[in-house]
Amino acid sequence: MLNWLRTNVYAAGLALILRLYLGYAWLTGGWGKITGGFDATGFLKNATAKPVMDKATNELVYPTFTAFIENFALPNAKIINFAIPFGEFLVGLGLLLGALTTTAVFFGLMMNFMFMFAGTVSTNPWMILLGVVVLAAGANAGKFGADYYILPYLRKMLHFRNHDKDAPTIGGGKTHAHF
Repeated sequence: MLNWLRTNVYAAGLALILRLYLGYAWLTGGWGKITGGFDATGFLKNATAKPVMDKATNELVYPTFTAFIENFALPNAKIINFAIPFGEFLVGLGLLLGALTTTAVFFGLMMNFMFMFAGTVSTNPWMILLGVVVLAAGANAGKFGADYYILPYLRKMLHFRNHDKDAPTIGGGKTHAHF
């Protein structure tokens, strides 16, 4: 099944439909936050005041995430207020254009999980399910998009850099290209 998702042209068509749906959802969600005066401070405070708790033990289910919110996100709410809307918008743009598709869907999935760790269910499970299919399709998910052009170029650049490491220098040693 995984091979089919990663290589089949019909799977690329399915991934196209899924990524367009997800891309639209992310792009419009991000744009709404960019233009609507988004402020995550109240959400973050609520996520620490009412964290996800185990009903049987009354213990935090995600203590590390709650600590992250308390110790980083809340004190740096201005960064979060910028990162969430523009992150959502860029994830949506990448998915709609099929540009760096697996990177875009990866970061979309990360945001979905972060929202769920904070206790927000909403559409996140649905978006995670669809996002995992797009991620599993790998490069095939962007076959009908900008990745058709971008990925061969990136492979060529990486191949060139790797061959450049083996090139002799004037002093007889090898170059050490780093990125």
